[in-house]
Amino acid sequence: MQKTSIILATVAVFGLAGCLDNDVERGVAGAAGGLVAAELLGTDRTGTMLAGAAVGVLCDDAGVRACR
Repeated sequence: MQKTSIILATVAVFGLAGCLDNDVERGVAGAAGGLVAAELLGTDRTGTMLAGAAVGVLCDDAGVRACR
């Protein structure tokens, strides 16, 4: 049950990333999602947070509609 809540929280964070105004806000939301994913997957926190931040910052540049 706990894994389901963590997955839903991650999806919510990445979904809300599109509602943010600039790259910094999306990067912070992505890093938070990365931290949740790291806890869920048992991976390195720093690397997963950096990957999440990069996804948050670059998602609008990649043409993802939710990030505009």
